[in-house]
Amino acid sequence: MKQFQRLVNPVNLARMLAIGLVMGLATLGRPAAAQSYPDRIVTIVAPSAPGGLYSLFARVIASGLEQRLGRTFVVENRPGATSVLGAAAVARAAPDGYTLMIASGATLAVNVTLHKHLPYDPVADFVPVALIARVPEALVVNAGLPVHSLADLVAFAKGPPPRPLTFASAGAGTGQHLEGELLKHALALDMTHVPYKGALPAITDVAGGHVTMMFTPIPNALPLIASGRVRPIAVAGRDRVAALPGVAPLAEMGLPGFDTSTWFMLVAPAATPRPIVERLHDEARAILADPALRRRFIEEGLVPVATPSVDELETFVRDEIAFWDKTLHRIGLAGME
Repeated sequence: MKQFQRLVNPVNLARMLAIGLVMGLATLGRPAAAQSYPDRIVTIVAPSAPGGLYSLFARVIASGLEQRLGRTFVVENRPGATSVLGAAAVARAAPDGYTLMIASGATLAVNVTLHKHLPYDPVADFVPVALIARVPEALVVNAGLPVHSLADLVAFAKGPPPRPLTFASAGAGTGQHLEGELLKHALALDMTHVPYKGALPAITDVAGGHVTMMFTPIPNALPLIASGRVRPIAVAGRDRVAALPGVAPLAEMGLPGFDTSTWFMLVAPAATPRPIVERLHDEARAILADPALRRRFIEEGLVPVATPSVDELETFVRDEIAFWDKTLHRIGLAGME
């Protein structure tokens, strides 16, 4: 995770605003193949059902690339098995720059150890193009419970009388599931996992009082927090989040090192020509440096980042795979899928 912390530190504003000029100069020396790319429709695969963060980031990147490159970029949803089905399809796609994908920490890191037989290799089958955003998650509870902090949660569970806790997730093996298991392990509490087919039905049942709590991407939680139906008691990332300024990270509540923020990245099939990868990297970096987009991300509970180079991203993915391999073995979830 230290590698992740280093990579997501923002660059200074002047450098971000100068990116467009630098990119324009850089294209003068690019091979003709990169300069003429794209000359037809490009597909960006979101390996999930419509409406989630994969789709959000796919639309953001597709819209930005259309404006900058003057060609059509379409978003195609390919849901299934916590992004595995979509990723496997993109891994087999022609490596020509015309099939791209939005990948998450689950797609490229967690799934490697979580699955006994993964039908793709995140390192061998994909090349990272650009880091899009970091997505911290909030631990939320049903607002009717007398729980306003992590200490309250522990006291509520231990009683008297003792109360078994339930935690929802978007499905077995998702980030919300793993975070719940990590919390259960860290606090030594009786917590039962309740999987759903998606994050929105899961948090809806937390709001309805059918499940005690869940970790959830902050954008999903904000409307229910605003309406008073769920209460945030902690953030799973290492830092406070602007959208929830009064909610402390778990690391400040006696769980040092609890940092499970996920991230999303634009990737391409591994053998995609490097000049095309570098051009997409430069264009995506300019899109993500837009001040209006960064403000939008912050307001929605996301953390904008300054994407590092392609080479640094390759190192980052390897480090994340190693982190989750160690973590999943420690809590006994390696090979559960």
